[in-house]
Amino acid sequence: MTASQMILVAGPYRSGTGDDPGKLAANVRAMNEAALALFRAGHLPVTGEALALPLLETAGSAHPGDPLFQEIFHPVAEQLLTRCDAVLRIGGASEGADRMVAQARDQGKDVYTSLADVPAAR
Repeated sequence: MTASQMILVAGPYRSGTGDDPGKLAANVRAMNEAALALFRAGHLPVTGEALALPLLETAGSAHPGDPLFQEIFHPVAEQLLTRCDAVLRIGGASEGADRMVAQARDQGKDVYTSLADVPAAR
């Protein structure tokens, strides 16, 4: 067992969705399911989507990729990553999630590619 970590769950949000609302929601659901497993293993899971999507709605973003999305979405995740101990990369192709992994490695943080790789916390 290890100390509890704050772990950013990074996975596809827009990739491969054509910005279809149902597919976007399914991607968020997959990240939330991984976050729940991390929580049950004793960690504090976070997703950039949990912070960015309410801000986008409040700011009046009309659709993924619009100027407000560009201003808020990835910058929130990048700021959040600086506060995290590790990243769990889930899902398929995603430029944004891959960028979070690269930044985490540059910052010397742990990067997990499977829930099975994350040690349980005490």
